[in-house]
Amino acid sequence: MEPIKPQAAVDVRQRLSVDEIMRRLEDLILKGDYGPGARLPEQALADALGIGRGPLREAIRTLEGRRLLERVPHAGVRVVDLSVEDMDQILTVRESLEGMASRLAAEYMTLPEVRRLRAITAGLEHLGSRDMEAVFKVDSDQDFHRTIVLGSRNKWITNLLCRDLYTLLRLCRMRSGQLRRDMGRIHQEHHAIVDCIERRDPDGAERLMRAHVRESRERLLAALRGPNPSPPAPR
Repeated sequence: MEPIKPQAAVDVRQRLSVDEIMRRLEDLILKGDYGPGARLPEQALADALGIGRGPLREAIRTLEGRRLLERVPHAGVRVVDLSVEDMDQILTVRESLEGMASRLAAEYMTLPEVRRLRAITAGLEHLGSRDMEAVFKVDSDQDFHRTIVLGSRNKWITNLLCRDLYTLLRLCRMRSGQLRRDMGRIHQEHHAIVDCIERRDPDGAERLMRAHVRESRERLLAALRGPNPSPPAPR
């Protein structure tokens, strides 16, 4: 086999799209390869992904815009390290938007979509029986919450929750998944939400989803703030 010529090597390194590079970076962050506050070494990442630094920098700029990465003067690009107040505000937004998404899903999801949602719910229950933390690290295509949001048929809610805030929400949920939780209760809540969607009960779906997300937020914040929390900053 002939050795790769320099020009051919450049072509190979440009093959990944910016969206694909972004997904690779998100996966590295969500899997813990780069934790909160960790610096992203551009050249090492470009070499590991087999890409040029130009497309990598474009992907990084996009993730900076989504607040997953931040550029620190004299220190380069780092993974965002969310404060307790950041997580409080993000999860408060999530409660409202996912509640509305569940209401709309109860109106618009088709029967095949509801069946797929129920299969995802059962799969998460089986996974949680073996590895509790794994439930909070599932791929986006098998994400219970994301499936409901897509089923809402509302492009604005979908853009906010599945694009702009999605990775930040998964970071928050992963932190929540590290706490000791009653997984049986969580799965019961999932099934109850699906039941409401299946029987076309928008009020019930919204109420149960809001309560489900609120309990998760309150548990996480209580653990992070400790026994003597300071009052939250004004919104």
